[in-house]
Amino acid sequence: MPAVAREVDRFQQFLQQQGLKLTSERTALVREIFSTHYHFEADELLFKMKEKSVKISRATVYRTLELLVKSGMVRRVHLGEDHYHYEHVSGNSHHDHLICTTCGGVIEFHDEEIERLQRAICEKKKFTPTFHNLQILGVCESCTRRGETPDAPDRVKMIQATRLRK
Repeated sequence: MPAVAREVDRFQQFLQQQGLKLTSERTALVREIFSTHYHFEADELLFKMKEKSVKISRATVYRTLELLVKSGMVRRVHLGEDHYHYEHVSGNSHHDHLICTTCGGVIEFHDEEIERLQRAICEKKKFTPTFHNLQILGVCESCTRRGETPDAPDRVKMIQATRLRK
């Protein structure tokens, strides 16, 4: 069974446990989300669905995203903007983010040494972690080569909004 179809089945099982049904709109959203391999916004997802002639309301997109987050299949990510981005979760896919404040690009990374240090700090402080989200803001290699310098966080918002409209 292809990966996207497995995710649709997983979501259907979750919905059944919640006493809800897997509608054609929800199915289309799950297919789109698990075919996407980047961070996306709810409104961007709505736009893509409308481009594909899927009749779906903004409320359905947001409600379905909330259900997917609740199920653990999708994660909400705050990338320095006033709103959330989302990414699908597959297996043990924990990672952190490097965010370019010049172009708005996001680089995902995983570093076991950082994870080890976090566990040690929590243990030392007798703290039980449930989740963490590490973001490092700076300038990516491409922007550095072009001679770009770090921008203020407000400029990041404008750049990312412009990039999404393209």
